[in-house]
Amino acid sequence: MSVTTTQPTLTAPVFQKETTAGNYFVSNYPPFSYWKPAMVPELEAAMARPPAAATPLGLYVHIPFCRKRCHFCYFKVYTDKDSAAIRGYLEAMLGEFRRYASQPFIGGRKPRFVYFGGGTPSYLSVDQLKQLFGGLQRELAWDEVEEVTFECEPGTLTDHKLKAIRELGVTRLSLGVENFDDHILEINGRAHQGKEIARAYEYARSVGFPQINIDLIAGMLEETEANWRACVRRALELAPDSITIYEMEIPYNTTIYQRMKAEGKLVAPVADWETKRRWVHEAFAEFERAGYTVASAYTAVRDKERTRFVYRDRLWSGADLLSLGVASFGHIGGTHYQNHHDFDPYVKALEAGRLPVYRALTPTAEERFIREFVLQFKLGRVSREYFRGKFGMDPVEQCAEGVSRLKQWGFLTVAGDEMRLSREGLLQVDRLLQEFFLPEHRSGRYS
Repeated sequence: MSVTTTQPTLTAPVFQKETTAGNYFVSNYPPFSYWKPAMVPELEAAMARPPAAATPLGLYVHIPFCRKRCHFCYFKVYTDKDSAAIRGYLEAMLGEFRRYASQPFIGGRKPRFVYFGGGTPSYLSVDQLKQLFGGLQRELAWDEVEEVTFECEPGTLTDHKLKAIRELGVTRLSLGVENFDDHILEINGRAHQGKEIARAYEYARSVGFPQINIDLIAGMLEETEANWRACVRRALELAPDSITIYEMEIPYNTTIYQRMKAEGKLVAPVADWETKRRWVHEAFAEFERAGYTVASAYTAVRDKERTRFVYRDRLWSGADLLSLGVASFGHIGGTHYQNHHDFDPYVKALEAGRLPVYRALTPTAEERFIREFVLQFKLGRVSREYFRGKFGMDPVEQCAEGVSRLKQWGFLTVAGDEMRLSREGLLQVDRLLQEFFLPEHRSGRYS
C-alpha cells in the first residue's frame, strides 16, 4: 500500500506531547467500559441464533502464562502457575469450547482462522500444546482454516518445540522481540535476551513456517536514538515476512505506572509521543527502501501479494470471533463479550457448568458501522462502497464532522470511492479515531 506523506496543516490541534498513563490503542468499539454484566443474556440469545449468511468464524485462544511479567504489560498474565494448574486451565478452556461448539450460532461452520495469544502461548510444553490443539480440533475440524497464528517469547522456544508448533499446523509465527539489546530487554522486564532471538528465528526459518512476524516497540524504557536505529537495522537483517511496531503506552495496570504513582510522577519515563511517531516513521521509511510495503498503522510486509493477516482482516470486517480463556473478548452474532478477568472465577464458573462470561454488549447498527469503519481505517484507507453496500451508510456523510476535521488538519483525503490517511495521520491513527466515535464514547484524551 502506498501512503502519502502529506504534512498536517497549521489548523491541526495541539496534541499532548508527553507520555502519561493511559491506554490509547483502539481495539474495539464501543469502548469496553460500556460492556456490562447485566447484558450477558444478550450473548446467550446470540448463541441460540443461526449465524448470519456468509459470516466467517474465527477462534481466539488466550494463554495467560509467562516466565516474567513485563513492566509495560497490561494483559491478564500469571507467572506463578505450576504444571497441574496449567493443565487444569487447558481442560477448562476445552470444556468452554465444547459448550460453544454445539450451539446454533456455529451453524455447521468451521474456523477460518485461529489465533493463540497471551500471555505467552509458547510457554506451554509440547505435551500441553498437543493436548490443547487436539482437544480443539476434536470439537471443530480445522480443514477450512486459512491461518493459524501463534505468539511466542523467543526464550521459551527450543528447536524441539518449534518443530512441534509447525507440525501442529501453525502457519503464522509471531515473535515478541520488542528490542534486540539485552539491557533494554532486562530493564523493561522482558524474559529473553538478544542471542535467543537469533537462535529462535533461524530455526523457525529452517522448519518452514510460511510466515514469520516480529514485533518491536518504539519508546521502551531507556531506549535511545542509537538503539532504535540499531533495532531497525537488525530487523531488516533478519528479513521477516512482516514487522509490527507498537508505540509504547503506559496503561494504569502496569508496573511502570505503579512506580510513577508511588513517586508522584505524571509523565512516564519513556520517549514522548512525537519522538515515538518519528521513530516509527523512520523505521517504515527504512523498510520501504528495503522493498517492504506499509500495510497498516503498525505493520510493514515484505511481499504484499503473499503476506496476509487473516485474523486482523476478518476481525475488522465483522467476522464472528469465538474467544476462549480468562479475560478474552469475542464477538458472536453481533454481540460483544468478555470472560472473567481472573483465573479462579473463570475456572470455577466452568466447573460449575456455567459459561465464564463476565460482561457483554450488543451494539446498535450505527455502532457496528463505526466499529468496522475505525478498525479498517487503521489500514490507511477505506472503501466508501464497502460501507454503503454492507450498512447502507456512506462514511463521508455519516461521519461528516470527523471527516471534515481530518481533512482540514491535512490527515485525510477523499477521492471517489477511497478515503485515505496521510502517513502522518496513519502514525497517530488511534488518537484520531475518536473523531468518529459517538459523543457519549469520546474520552477527550489525546496522545
